[in-house]
Amino acid sequence: MGATVFAAVLAASAPALAQDASLDPVFGSVTLKAGFQPDPRSVDIVAGGTEDASHLGGACVGMVGDAPDYRLNYTAGGLPLNIWVYADVDTTLVVNDPDGEWVCNDDGAGDGGNVNPGLRWATPPSGVYDIWIGRYGKGDGAQARLVFTENH
Repeated sequence: MGATVFAAVLAASAPALAQDASLDPVFGSVTLKAGFQPDPRSVDIVAGGTEDASHLGGACVGMVGDAPDYRLNYTAGGLPLNIWVYADVDTTLVVNDPDGEWVCNDDGAGDGGNVNPGLRWATPPSGVYDIWIGRYGKGDGAQARLVFTENH
């Protein structure tokens, strides 16, 4: 049940060296089940951190924190799951999915070539999605909006 992505993306199964999904998420969590309303659901987050996500392998890039930024507890039910990030700076998306795989994206939210990342699970597994929003390159944290939707 891997993720398909709006742009080329690879899932990495390497163990995390710094990202720790057992830590409490910095900006909170939400529990959603298939068919959730309102759709889309969004939350404001500050993107970035001091750890380079590239050690996770695959398409993982950007500077992220140790703890997840946000946690989604999701109950699947025949609908796709999309996780997008929108920001005025170049952000990246790192997700540790319910199967324990690292799934990452940079610049693929399907928004006409902007620098926003996005991931899509056509048949998402139920469980916990730990989410990090990175900033491409070094710099101070940046305002970002994390979006969950079952629509494209």
